[in-house]
Amino acid sequence: MKRIFFLLLISFSLTFEVFPQQIREIIPVLNLTAGEEKTFFINDFFYAENYDGIIFQTDTSLMVHYEPGTGMVNIKPSLSKEGFVLLPFKFTETEFTIIGKSEIKQSVTFSFKPEGKTERVNLFGSFNGWNRESHPMTRSIDGVYTTTISIDPGRYEYKFYVDGEELIDPDNPDKVPNGFGDWNSVLSVKPLHTGKSYLHNLDCTVNLSGTLLSFYYKSDSDGDIEVTALLDNELIPKNMIEIENRKINVELPSEMLTGLRTIRVAANENGRATNLQTILLKDGKPIGDKQFETWYDAVIYSIMIDRFYDGDSSNSIPVEHPELYFQANYQGGDLQGIIDKLQEGYFEKLGINTFWISPVVDNTNNAYKEFPPPHRYYTGYHGYWPVHPTCVEEKFGDMNLLKELIQLSHSKGIKVLLDFVANHVHEEHPFWKEHRDWFGVLELPDGSLNLRKWDEHRLTTWFEPYMPSFDFEGSQEVLEVMTDNAVWWLEESGADGFRHDAVKHIPNEFWRMLTRKIKERLQMPHDKIYFQIGETFGSYELVSSYVNNGQLDAQFNFNLYDTAIPVFVDENLPFTALDEQMNKTISVYGVNHLMGNVMDSHDKVRFMAYADGDVALGEVANEIGWTNPPEVNNKSSYDKLKLYIAYLISIPGIPVIYYGDEIGMTGAADPDNRRILRFDNDLTEWEKETLVDVRKIIQLRSRHSALRYGDFQTVYADDNIYAYIRSDMNERILVVLNKNSEDKTVEFNIPAFYGISIAGDLLSQESFFVNENKINLIMKGKDFRFLRLM
Repeated sequence: MKRIFFLLLISFSLTFEVFPQQIREIIPVLNLTAGEEKTFFINDFFYAENYDGIIFQTDTSLMVHYEPGTGMVNIKPSLSKEGFVLLPFKFTETEFTIIGKSEIKQSVTFSFKPEGKTERVNLFGSFNGWNRESHPMTRSIDGVYTTTISIDPGRYEYKFYVDGEELIDPDNPDKVPNGFGDWNSVLSVKPLHTGKSYLHNLDCTVNLSGTLLSFYYKSDSDGDIEVTALLDNELIPKNMIEIENRKINVELPSEMLTGLRTIRVAANENGRATNLQTILLKDGKPIGDKQFETWYDAVIYSIMIDRFYDGDSSNSIPVEHPELYFQANYQGGDLQGIIDKLQEGYFEKLGINTFWISPVVDNTNNAYKEFPPPHRYYTGYHGYWPVHPTCVEEKFGDMNLLKELIQLSHSKGIKVLLDFVANHVHEEHPFWKEHRDWFGVLELPDGSLNLRKWDEHRLTTWFEPYMPSFDFEGSQEVLEVMTDNAVWWLEESGADGFRHDAVKHIPNEFWRMLTRKIKERLQMPHDKIYFQIGETFGSYELVSSYVNNGQLDAQFNFNLYDTAIPVFVDENLPFTALDEQMNKTISVYGVNHLMGNVMDSHDKVRFMAYADGDVALGEVANEIGWTNPPEVNNKSSYDKLKLYIAYLISIPGIPVIYYGDEIGMTGAADPDNRRILRFDNDLTEWEKETLVDVRKIIQLRSRHSALRYGDFQTVYADDNIYAYIRSDMNERILVVLNKNSEDKTVEFNIPAFYGISIAGDLLSQESFFVNENKINLIMKGKDFRFLRLM
C-alpha cells in the first residue's frame, strides 16, 4: 500500500479585491537545480508597495538566503533533492508558500575531431544562449576535442565553433535547419525517470456549500506519494482533502472561493514529479464560459498597419527616393483601415479577440540605406524607427483616431496591444539630438562597429548606424524617461498592454521598473489587468529570465516554433521531435502559460513559402523576395497551413495569427513577408476556401475552455501522427493531427477512469464509439480532428 502525504495551500489570486500589502498574484513555480544555487528577485515573485518584514523558512533540503537590502533571494536545493519542494515565508503577518521544482542535471560529453590543424574549438548551442566563448573544448593526445557539461532534460540544438567557423557535429546524424542557411545538430537528453506518472483531473461538483474537485493519480510504479495541493499561495487545513487509493478529492467551502481563485495540485513519487494541474475558479465554478475572463482567453491577431488596409487615401503618401523600391516603402495601410474592417465584422468572424498592432509612433519621412549588403534603402513604414516620443505617425492617423480604434475594439470585445520600441530611436529623434549621454556608442574599443552583435554585445549593440541604442545601464535618467513614456502611451490611448520589441537587448532593470509603474499607476487604481508580451530570440534560460510577475507576462515561444516549422513542412521529420520540445516548454513555463505561439511573424519567412517549396528549410531567403517572390501553386499547401493552425490554437499558450495567415498569404524574408493584405474578390478561390476553414478552426478556441485552460497529455506521437488530450473541469478534447499526405488508420487508448463512451468531432459533427477504452479513426492525409470525449 502506498503511503500518501499532502499539503494544501491558499492565498489571494489575480483579482484586486484584497487589502493593501497582500499578495495579488499567483507566485509561479520556481525552476531549481539540485545542488545549484539560483538567485531570484523578490519583486519578480509578487508586487508589493514594500517588502518589509519578509521572513523565509528553510530546512536541510532547501537552503534559502534573503537579502532585504538588495531584494535578492538565493535558493539552493540539496544535491539529491528532486521533485516539488515548498518554500514557506511570512509576509504582513500571513504565512505564504512558494512551490519549486528541483531537477538533477545530467552530465553530457561532447567530442569533435577536426580535419587538419586547429587552434581552438568551442561548443555552443541553445543551452548557453549560443555563446561561442563560454564552453571551450580541451584537446586530447589523439587530437579529439572534448568537453562535459551538466544539462537539464530536454531537446537542444548545438554546433562547434572551430577557429571562427561554425560546424555541425559530423558524428551526429540528427540535425535541423537553423533559418540562416545552415543546420544545427540536435541533442535529446532524456529524463532520469523514464516511467509514466500523470495527475489527471476528473470532475468538479459545485453546490451551495462549496466546490469539490477530483483528481486521479496514474503511475506505473508503486512508491510513497506526496501530494501538494495549492489554492493560490496560503496553507489551509488538511481536513479539506480526502485521498482514497489513487483518487484525490479537494473540497473547499464557498466562503473561500469568492472572486477568481487558482487551485494547483501535483504529486511526488520517489523524487519524480507529476504535472501540475491548474484549475481556475470564479466564485467557486470552473472558468471558461465567458468570452474574455483572463488573458488565457486571448487569441492575438498581429497587424502591420501599413500593410493591412488603406482606409484613408488622403494620408497615403509614400517616401520619394530614387533608389527606394516599392517593397520597402509605405503602401497606404492605416488606422482607419483597421476601423473599417472592425465595422465590417471581419475580426469577429475570424474569432480573434486581441490586436497586436505594429508601432503607431511617428517615424522618419526619409529613406535610409541598410548597413549590410546589398545596402538597399528602406523607410520606417514598419514603425520601428521612432522620431518622436508622443506623436502618432501621420501616415496612419493621429491620437484621436488611435483612441477611436481602441474604443471601437473594446466595444466589440477586442483588446489592443501596442508595439513599444524601448531599445533605440532613429537619429532624427529629439532624444538623440538633445541627450547623447542617454545612449551608447557605435564604436567598440578595438575600432570595429557594434552593429547587429545580437549575442556578443546584446545589451549595447546597434541595429543600424542611424538607430542609436539607449544605454540603460549607464543612465538612471533614461530608465525613468522611457518607462514613463510607455506608461503614458497606455494611459493616453486606453490600450490594454504591450508587445515589446528587442527585449533581450534591454536590461531586466528596465522591465522591472516599467511593470512596477504600470501596476502602481494604472493597474491598481483602475482594477485592470494589463498584459505584456516580449520578443526574444535565445535559450529557454534567457527567454524565461524576463517572464515573471515582476517583468513580462510572456514572450513569443520561438524555441517551440523553431522545431514546429520543419516538422510540419517536412514529412521526414517526426512528430516525436515536436513532442520533445513541447515537454521542454511545459517543464520551463508549466502547462498553463501565456507564451505566444506563432506560425508566422514580420521577422520570419512565411509558412506558405516553406510549405509550397519556394523556400527550402535552412535556406537564406533575403534575396528571394526581391528577385523571385514566392507564389502558392499547390492546393495541398493550404492543407498544411490549416493543419498547423489547428495545432496552434489547441496547444498551451496564446495563439498568434499574423495578418494574412487566414488566407494562406506567402512571402519570403523581410520585407516580402509584409505584403499588403487582400480581401473579398481579390482573393483566389483557394484563399477564399482557406479563410472559411481557418475561421472555423480559430473559433473553436473561444468555444471550448479546455483549449485555453486545460492540461496537456500526449496520447500518441510518431513520424506522422500527433495526438493529445486537453482537459479542464468542463470538458475533454482529443486533438489528432496527421501530417502525412496519405490516409492513416489509428487507434488510441483512452484512460478507463475517464468513463468515455463517445467522441464527437467538433467540426464535422461525426460521432465515434469508444469501445473498451479504445477509439479507432481514419485520418485523412494532411488533416486533423477535434474530438470531444463524452
